[in-house]
Amino acid sequence: MALNPPNLRASGPQSFIIKIWVEDSLRGHITHVPSGERRCFDKLDEVLEFIMLYIEALGVVIDKRRHLPKWLKRWCSKRSSGHRND
Repeated sequence: MALNPPNLRASGPQSFIIKIWVEDSLRGHITHVPSGERRCFDKLDEVLEFIMLYIEALGVVIDKRRHLPKWLKRWCSKRSSGHRND
């Protein structure tokens, strides 16, 4: 996924829609709601990279190695192993 720094018009809340599914492997896309920019991904790290672009554009510095939500890792792990709790 090619990542370019976003040009934010406002410094308010940043909303994202993440859609994840499993075919032969993890797939999905993430959309930044205010701009409509959308990226496809096949690795969870790409979701975090996309979100971090917007957070960093707001001037926030975050340790990227520690902030992928644990619930997202667990959710994808369950999906990959066939457990479904919809």
